[in-house]
Amino acid sequence: MEHKRVVIVGGGITGLTAAYYLQKEAREKQLPLDVELIEAGDRLGGKIKTVKKEGFIIERGPDSFLERKKSAVRLAEEVGLSDQLVPNGTGQSYILVKGKLHKMPSGSFMGIPTKVGPFVFSRLFTPAGKLRAAMDIIKPAKKVEEDQSLGLFFRRRLGNQVVENLIEPLLSGIYAGDIDELSLSSTFPNFYDLEQEYGSLIKGLRKTRPQQKKSAKSKKTSMFRTFRNGLQSLVDGLEAGLSAESVRKNTKVDHIEKKTEGYHLLLSDGTVEKADAVILSVPQTACERMLSQYEFFKPFRKSEATSVANVAMAFDASAINKDIDGTGFVVSRNSDFRITACTWTHKKWPHSTPEGKVLLRCYVGKPNDQEVVNLSDDELKDIVLKDLNKTMNITKAPEFSVVSRWRNAMPQYTIGHKDQLDKIEAKMRTELPGVYLAGGGFRGIGLPDCIDQGEAAVNHVLNYLFE
Repeated sequence: MEHKRVVIVGGGITGLTAAYYLQKEAREKQLPLDVELIEAGDRLGGKIKTVKKEGFIIERGPDSFLERKKSAVRLAEEVGLSDQLVPNGTGQSYILVKGKLHKMPSGSFMGIPTKVGPFVFSRLFTPAGKLRAAMDIIKPAKKVEEDQSLGLFFRRRLGNQVVENLIEPLLSGIYAGDIDELSLSSTFPNFYDLEQEYGSLIKGLRKTRPQQKKSAKSKKTSMFRTFRNGLQSLVDGLEAGLSAESVRKNTKVDHIEKKTEGYHLLLSDGTVEKADAVILSVPQTACERMLSQYEFFKPFRKSEATSVANVAMAFDASAINKDIDGTGFVVSRNSDFRITACTWTHKKWPHSTPEGKVLLRCYVGKPNDQEVVNLSDDELKDIVLKDLNKTMNITKAPEFSVVSRWRNAMPQYTIGHKDQLDKIEAKMRTELPGVYLAGGGFRGIGLPDCIDQGEAAVNHVLNYLFE
């Protein structure tokens, strides 16, 4: 077979996954295939970045992945890290509404109640709010052909109180966006499917979610996994599995040109790389810049992304006079707080914190408070401590803090995102055969979603080049 060359642009988890599996396929099937990974920055891994300091393990980006989405576990096994996987410590989580912490109602799934008792006795909602949510059981399904916002959908099914005090803080924590702008079909299409099939979200979840056996000693099931030495372990394992000459860092792709045979990639150092196929695992705006000669990429110019920051603070346990038995809390839009959530990391991930110490990780960067991300480290730390002391009693300064900023890093799947992406990819199949999009800006932002897209891109490339 004729020798082929694939260039992957972007060294986040998606690009790393694609490079790893392509090289594996080439080795095992003896394919005449060269793979090159080009990254604009000086490191691989994208938003995955782990800091180790004074015995603490601190994540600057994501801290875990959903265990039920198997692609991340499978990738860990590939690089020999399955014995390093650890589950999250389970415990009570809270919602902060109007300055008070309320227990997350047990049995709720993404804020949707599935058990009557915990919901009825929760102080998160007024009697009228509870009655409105219960109407989901009898309210008929509504067939909607076009895309709709998460906020509109959930308000129609469950009412304003459940949305604002429970669903919104949970979903905004995932997407760092405004649920009244985010697309239902691009984020949680399964909820629309439940409504259509069962006529009710509550009924649908009761029918489809696995039922836990009742036991006085039964513990909450851990849903998330990470690595004993941090998520950086997965990045390092993947990079070690790549041939050294196939990775090129500190190099930007300025432009991509289609030629009679394959593609030319013009790089920031003045050189040109040739490729028979290209995987673009970069933000939408970067795709448009590299392929600006194609009109159908213009919608990517207007793609939205929010900025977020997090502040991790290490304390001696004696500094926390009013500790709370739980793993953390999220903040509703009805609260006068600038933080959006706080993880009691020493309880959620006990392995991350030395004995007798406390590790708190707080998040800022609401859609209507983007300027907070640009404040100095000291200013951010002061904001976080001020907000924390409204619910806790912290008597000493942190032993140290780690501030992480991710500017324009959270892609916003706004209404119509999926349809727009489908149209662009359809154009690409005819005008740019062999070029594929993959990554957080396209079809899922979680680690397993990005890994899935990397795997899918590998299959597309192999089918295109060798079948």
